[in-house]
Amino acid sequence: MKFFNTLSRQKEEFLPLAPPKVGMYTCGPTVYDFVHIGNLRAFIFDDLLRRYLEYKGFQVTHVMNITDVEDRIIRKIRESGKSLKEVTDLHTDAFFKDLDALNIKRAHITPRATESIPEMIELIEKLIAKNHAYLGDDKCVYYSIKSFPEYGKLSQRRVGDQSTAVARIKSDDYDKEEMADFALWKAWDEADGDVKWDSPWGPGRPGWHIECSVMSMKHLGETFDIHCGGEDLVFPHHEDEIAQSEAATGKPFVRYWLHNRHLLVEGQKMSKRLNNYYTLRDLLAKGWTGREIRYVLLSAHYRDPLNFTMDGLAGARSALQRIDEFLLKLKDMAQTPASDGFDPPHMAGLQFMNAMDEDLNISEALGVLFVEFIRFINKKMVEGSLRPSEAQAVLDEWEQIDTVLGFGMPTKSEVPVEIQRLVEERQAARKAKNFKRSDEIRDQLAKLGWTIEDTPQGSRAKRVS
Repeated sequence: MKFFNTLSRQKEEFLPLAPPKVGMYTCGPTVYDFVHIGNLRAFIFDDLLRRYLEYKGFQVTHVMNITDVEDRIIRKIRESGKSLKEVTDLHTDAFFKDLDALNIKRAHITPRATESIPEMIELIEKLIAKNHAYLGDDKCVYYSIKSFPEYGKLSQRRVGDQSTAVARIKSDDYDKEEMADFALWKAWDEADGDVKWDSPWGPGRPGWHIECSVMSMKHLGETFDIHCGGEDLVFPHHEDEIAQSEAATGKPFVRYWLHNRHLLVEGQKMSKRLNNYYTLRDLLAKGWTGREIRYVLLSAHYRDPLNFTMDGLAGARSALQRIDEFLLKLKDMAQTPASDGFDPPHMAGLQFMNAMDEDLNISEALGVLFVEFIRFINKKMVEGSLRPSEAQAVLDEWEQIDTVLGFGMPTKSEVPVEIQRLVEERQAARKAKNFKRSDEIRDQLAKLGWTIEDTPQGSRAKRVS
């Protein structure tokens, strides 16, 4: 199994520190607003990675932070008149509901930044003692990037001439091109309101970057296996995490850095100004399901750009419908009484793994399932050459693969009750040879957007794409 490591800029064989255990840290949300679908692409990628590691037999400890103190949160507090807890609890709860709607596994540990302030102060004190940080004249503590010769190794940027003055940046959100000493501790000012903690340097709050270093090392150790995030976090956030963590411990911080690419909407950068900015709630209100949205966000390789479109959602609906019909036919066939004594080999798992082992190539893996697997098995069903035990083996195989995909196994109850009632009425009409009524029901279903598929196991409703 190989992953593209941002640190080395090449694919590397995955060799965890203490197999079969794997420590995995993913950058969670800053809970000042509802997350948008660009954020959700990153969380879908994290979920796919974790699920595949578990499919391969690894024992994953997944840590995902909740950033509940940060510049944008304080701005939201001022705008809303609410407390820190009110703002962050609201959006944290909403975030977890979004994860559930997309069938994203919750991390084993989800620490909040505000729960680890003492450990953050302790790490900052250690960096000051080692001359990697200093107290500024504004009473903020800054990390000196010149004190860490390897600064820039993740993003492949270098500080340059050591004699050149380096700017200081207090804001968490600054120019992605600017090499600057960044704030580890921010001195309190009136704009912060009630958001403050006592420290050796006076009241204030931690900087964003120190939060992730502390929360990840607190739960996974000073060196751990995998750190994930969107490509926009490579610099400065992840670069700063490396600098402060390795300067403090003297040890490598993370062994494998995995970053997903950005998401476009209808070929453009997502923006409220362009009216193409979507939260999960927006899409669910338009009638799309969490399952369909998951399919789209998962379907492209994580290191490729993903163009999110309404046509893509319609395609996901069709693809999932095709999968569901395939699995329902298999269920019917597997339940047919037979004692053929056939013990079929695995048919899809090996090809699926071959694709996924190559840096989680999900697009190729889905191609294998649709072209090499579903088409092949459908052909056998049409020919009548698929035995019941073989159908059950295919179902078992798919169920294992779905622990990675997270699409879920279909049930007939997914067809609306009124549609299923018409299907059953049509079946009764056909059995009574009342073909006029049978045709009338077929036409009625067509107007409602459904067609009928007649199989040896009975009639089944199929939504028209």
